[in-house]
Amino acid sequence: MKTTLISLLMGAVALSGSASVQKADMKLKNVGVERTENTLYINGEVPLGRVDGSNREVWVTPVLRNGNDSIELGTTVIAGRNRYYQALRHGVEKREGVALVRSREGMKSLPLTAQLPYEKWMATAEMHVRYDVKGCCSDDLGRKIVPLGRLALEPKKFVPTFNWVAPTAEAVKIRELKGQAFIDFPVNKTVIYPDYRGNQGELAKIRATIDTVINDKDVEITALSIKGFASPEGPWNNNVRLAKGRTAALKTYVEKLYHFAPDFIKTSYDPEDWGGLRAYMVRSNMADKDAIISLIDTDMEPDAKNSKLQRDFPEAYRFLLANVYPALRHSDYRIEYRVRAFSDVNEILELARTRPQNLSLQEFFLAARSLEPGSEAYNEMFETAVRMFPDSEVANLNAANVAMGRGDLIGAKRYLDKAGEGPEAMYARGVYNALDGDYEAAERYFGRAARMKVADAPAALEQLKEVAE
Repeated sequence: MKTTLISLLMGAVALSGSASVQKADMKLKNVGVERTENTLYINGEVPLGRVDGSNREVWVTPVLRNGNDSIELGTTVIAGRNRYYQALRHGVEKREGVALVRSREGMKSLPLTAQLPYEKWMATAEMHVRYDVKGCCSDDLGRKIVPLGRLALEPKKFVPTFNWVAPTAEAVKIRELKGQAFIDFPVNKTVIYPDYRGNQGELAKIRATIDTVINDKDVEITALSIKGFASPEGPWNNNVRLAKGRTAALKTYVEKLYHFAPDFIKTSYDPEDWGGLRAYMVRSNMADKDAIISLIDTDMEPDAKNSKLQRDFPEAYRFLLANVYPALRHSDYRIEYRVRAFSDVNEILELARTRPQNLSLQEFFLAARSLEPGSEAYNEMFETAVRMFPDSEVANLNAANVAMGRGDLIGAKRYLDKAGEGPEAMYARGVYNALDGDYEAAERYFGRAARMKVADAPAALEQLKEVAE
């Protein structure tokens, strides 16, 4: 059973013989409103003044109203002496929902008791009292509507206070770009032919990656590395020669384009990419998958391993040779660069839109603080931050708050899974469960957060008790 207690300051009425109902200051008596699943109970007192004159009466009618829906809670006729006896003769008190009371000196309130079928509109209905003053011939002398307050019977909702976590500033902002190119070489050759097969597109990818950094005035390249891979077929010694020579050829190609110092680009190579082959097999559904993976994992010499693969699994080997091995001949490149720090909020806002990879978490947070909390731009700032730093506990925690703030509990759960086990994460999980209606889980998390000294946790626990009643 839910209970709402209305106790408001209001203007009561002085009921006199004048044509209008006058207002006087009076405190409203307590009115208790309770409901079960199907029934609404109202008990209390309705404020009242006096009725001056023997030939006056006031019809007092409490009313519940919400929009176009309304219901009267009965009418009490307060009558002076003459009107009282006249009403008795006419059987006024015998009418359904009407009670007759003779006015008495000092009468200041009427008891109010009602029991009626509960309907949803009543949950937030306004309660008011209608006072109709009538004269000796039942002529209307005035009407006054006095509000008593609004019911609040809908289930209380948990209203969260979010804890935002300010990231620690990076001492030096180091970033990197990675890529993979599949340069085609004629059989047993280590010379790059830009127009050979698909080389134009692959070389363009490398140039585009480097250009992205070189053309950015806010960054400085600090390292560039290339690692070449060859596929496992053929003799090991020849694969060493090919992997090493083709990597050196790509390094020379890049150096000529950008004029890096001769020792700036670092190179390495893997003569046979067994790791890449294993990764493919793990993802595949080939019939001999497990046996081939076991063979790859052995310590057998590379040439012997390749021969056994070809001999024991001829059909699979032919498929791998035609469809998988070409992708194992690749060059992986990595560019490391340093980004300058930003403190101007307008500049950060622009970078968040154009080059978010140049910003730190602390810079995203700095810009977010300049925006209206809960606004689209505010939310987008935190969501961009978590896209740039998907493994950051702080970024995920703040993004979870954004998601919960707009009612996206599915998104919030995904972020909270990566928010860590810190005090603020415990508190945020309490908020999540409270919004999701799991009050037991919310209480556990808020309790843990309170023990971890989260300032808002005790108030959240108190609010939770009220909501869960």
